[in-house]
Amino acid sequence: MKNTFIGFALSAVLLLSAGAVQAQQGIKTPAASPSSKIEQTVGLSTVTVEYSRPSMKGRKIFGGLEPYGELWRTGANASTKLKLSDDVTIEGNKVPAGEYALYTIPGENEWTIIIHKNTKLWGDGGTDYKPEEDLVRFKVKPVQNARTVETFTINFANLKQDAADVELLWENTIVPFTIKTDVDSKVMSQIQEQVINSTNVSPNLYAAAAAYYYNSNKDLKQALEWMKKANANDPKFYNVHTQAKIQAQLKDYKGAIKTAQQSIELAKAANNSDYVSLNEKAISEWKKMK
Repeated sequence: MKNTFIGFALSAVLLLSAGAVQAQQGIKTPAASPSSKIEQTVGLSTVTVEYSRPSMKGRKIFGGLEPYGELWRTGANASTKLKLSDDVTIEGNKVPAGEYALYTIPGENEWTIIIHKNTKLWGDGGTDYKPEEDLVRFKVKPVQNARTVETFTINFANLKQDAADVELLWENTIVPFTIKTDVDSKVMSQIQEQVINSTNVSPNLYAAAAAYYYNSNKDLKQALEWMKKANANDPKFYNVHTQAKIQAQLKDYKGAIKTAQQSIELAKAANNSDYVSLNEKAISEWKKMK
């Protein structure tokens, strides 16, 4: 009898404990506006956006749920965060490296983008939002989107060597703005130190410097000199192809064709059909220029 009582008591304790654990754990359900983080290398810098993503759910968004002319957190829940690893310019405005809140004021024909220094506010900031804490404000034009975007999305698009567009997409609206980074001064500083002022330059460094000069339309004669040094002892089919393009840019089409033919042989030996095709197409074009 005593053992039976002890068994009942133990069972009761276990049931109560299990109930308490369940109460503490709660029930997990999908978030109405799930959080998201997107990171993009722009030039030599990193741009990160953290935000929450509401959905349309049959609602009219701009001019409805998000009224025109009113401050918007540009997402849901806490303010959207924009983190910059380096100083940048955004639509021509200088923005130092750091973390900021991204607010917007939607408009039917024009939006205001706000880079705000206070990242601790919740929602649209309410009475705690202080315009004097804005770092910059600028205007951009919204673009009509032929495709309906159900869930608010922030994308990076139109990536260039030193810039990218940030796109805000929701409903049938796209709101783009451009972030530019300082690439040239950083790369040129490296070239100065590791190539121009160095007495021990590897073929890879010569090739990288030459390719940058070519792609940036700098001193092509210098680029050709460096690429020839890169290809002198251990030519790679891709570096030889770049040398051919530099020669063609300098209007030495005969030399470019000869170099491209060398690149073809190297590419065949490396089983790289892409570069064989690239060189053959280039040779066909350059023969017309002779």
